[in-house]
Amino acid sequence: MTVDVIDAQRNWDVDPGWLNTASFGLPPRAGWDALQEALEQWRSGRGVWEEWQQSADTGRASFARLVGVGVEDVFAGSTVSAAMALIAASIPDGSTVLVTDIEFASNVFPWAAHADRGVTVVAAPVERLVDRIDDGIDVVAIGLVQSATGQVSDLAAVSAAARAAGALVIVDATQAVGWLPVDAGLTDACVAGTYKWLMTPRGATFGYVSPQLQELMSPLQSGWSAAVDDRYYGLEARLFEGARRYDQAPTWFTHVAAAPTLELVEAIGVEAIHRHDLALANAFRAGLGMAPGSSAIVSADVPGAEERFAAADIRASARSGRLRVSFHVYSTQADVDLALGALEGLVPRQPGSAS
Repeated sequence: MTVDVIDAQRNWDVDPGWLNTASFGLPPRAGWDALQEALEQWRSGRGVWEEWQQSADTGRASFARLVGVGVEDVFAGSTVSAAMALIAASIPDGSTVLVTDIEFASNVFPWAAHADRGVTVVAAPVERLVDRIDDGIDVVAIGLVQSATGQVSDLAAVSAAARAAGALVIVDATQAVGWLPVDAGLTDACVAGTYKWLMTPRGATFGYVSPQLQELMSPLQSGWSAAVDDRYYGLEARLFEGARRYDQAPTWFTHVAAAPTLELVEAIGVEAIHRHDLALANAFRAGLGMAPGSSAIVSADVPGAEERFAAADIRASARSGRLRVSFHVYSTQADVDLALGALEGLVPRQPGSAS
C-alpha cells in the first residue's frame, strides 16, 4: 500500500528550516523508535543480537527493490569508500578510470590508490562525460548526482557509451537513492550510503554488483557474516554464492533503524518523493530567478546567503563557495518560503560574472 507524501510527513518530527539532506537525512519516527528500543535493550542487557543482525537483510531486500535488482546481487557494507576500494582492487593493472571533475573523494581515492600498478584516473566535466568515454577508458566511475552541485547524470546515456567502449560502469548513488528513481541494472556496480536520502544513521552502505563483475571480484573483506553458516571459527570459509559474500559485518544499530526507514521509503514510493522534492527545489530556484532544474539539490552563488540563513536558523551547506540547499520528503513549501524570505534582496551571481 502506497502512502501519500503529505500524509507521510506525519512520520517525521523536523524543525522548520532543515535544508541539508545532502549532508545527512532525518529519521522517520519508525526508524528512530526502533533505534531507541534497541539501545535500551543494549543498555539493560536484554537485547538479542541475532534480531539486530537480521535487520541488515531486511534493509538489503528493500534496497534491491528500490534500485530494481535481485537481492542476491546486493551486499551490505559500512561506507562507500570501503565498497569502492573492494571493487577497485578487482580491476586489471594499467586500467584507465574516468571520473567527473567534481567527483566526491569516496569515488576517486579508492581508484587513485592503485597508481602503483598502473591505474590512471582521468576526469571530465559532468556535461561532457559521455563524449569523453572511448576505447581508452576501462572504468567509468561517477556519482549519479553530484554532491557539490546537484548535477544529475544521464545514467542510460553513460551506460550505453561505456558498453560501446567495453568499459565498466561504477556508480556512487549516495546522493540519488531515496529521491531519484535509479535503475542499477544499467551499471556493473551501484553503491549507496544510506545516511543521506535514505535517512538512516551513518554506518550502512548497500551495493549492487552485476553477476559479470562478481566473477572478477574477490571477497577481500569478508568475515563471518558472509559465510553461509555464520562460521565464527576454523579454517573453512563457505561463503555465499552471490554478492553477499562481499558483506562486512553489519553495524547493528544502524541497520535496526534502517530497516523500517527503507520500508517507509518503499511505501511512499520514490517516484512520488521525486516529484515532491523536485517541485520544492524548482520553487526555490524560481524564487531566486533561476531556471528549473532536475535535482533535489540546488547550488547557487548568492553572496551573503550563509549569514542570512544563520540569522534565520535555516540549516544548509556551502560547497565550493556556493550555497547548497536540498529538499526531501519531509520538506514543505513553508521551508521554501522561509529560505526565500531570508534571502530577500540578495541576487544570485550569474555564471561568468566577476567574483
